[in-house]
Amino acid sequence: MEKYSNTPMDLADASLLSLAETHAFTRIFTIDSDFNIYRLKDGNALEIIQ
Repeated sequence: MEKYSNTPMDLADASLLSLAETHAFTRIFTIDSDFNIYRLKDGNALEIIQ
């Protein structure tokens, strides 16, 4: 976490992550190559579909 502590999360990323948490999604579509640094509350990464 410390490695990415200075990486800002924009509103779009925060919204996608929140929706994934709320609806228990494990896969998400995004063209944002940096999205793979985010983790769910349980520590797991989402499967990114590009």
